[in-house]
Amino acid sequence: MKKITLLLSLLLLTVFSARAQETKWIIDNTHSKIQFDVAHLVIAEVTGQFKDYEAMVIVNKLDLSDIKIDFSIAVKSVDTDNEDRDNHLRSADFFDVVKYPKITFKGKSLNLISENQYKLTGDFEMLGVTKEITLDVKYGGMVKDPYDNTKAGFKITGKINRTDFGLEYNSVLGSGGLLIGEDITITCKIEFQKINK
Repeated sequence: MKKITLLLSLLLLTVFSARAQETKWIIDNTHSKIQFDVAHLVIAEVTGQFKDYEAMVIVNKLDLSDIKIDFSIAVKSVDTDNEDRDNHLRSADFFDVVKYPKITFKGKSLNLISENQYKLTGDFEMLGVTKEITLDVKYGGMVKDPYDNTKAGFKITGKINRTDFGLEYNSVLGSGGLLIGEDITITCKIEFQKINK
């Protein structure tokens, strides 16, 4: 079991660093998607995404113990395929983009759970409130694209309660349920590209 765990750890290490030196990766927005889902009327879900975001990963050590992940979303780029709803989400009822233009995540640790599965822990900030959260990470692999760029693929998923961050707007239905769910499911499908020195 220890040998298997070691081999799996080494697999991820090859993604970020072949040698014990600083390696940088940036997000490839063209081949990535930042998505969220929230319950509506209890019986269904609404799906949305953010179209403007950036991220960088920096690693120095082979064991990834010093990994730094900086992720930032421009909240005004929210898109749920409905202009009126998107404008409402940008208002002070929800994201209040004038006062809080960014959602950020700063990753602090990445831990192997099983083959190609990891736990990513970091500080998530929304509406000026910062809390530590843990996300599930699935590593998809690493390849060279047709332009000789090194790419690494990941699927990151998790859930937060929006009221923990002060996003409390809601209405109670006649049945007693909430118009909008409190739990937000996050799904990030990401390609990182290595920055060649």
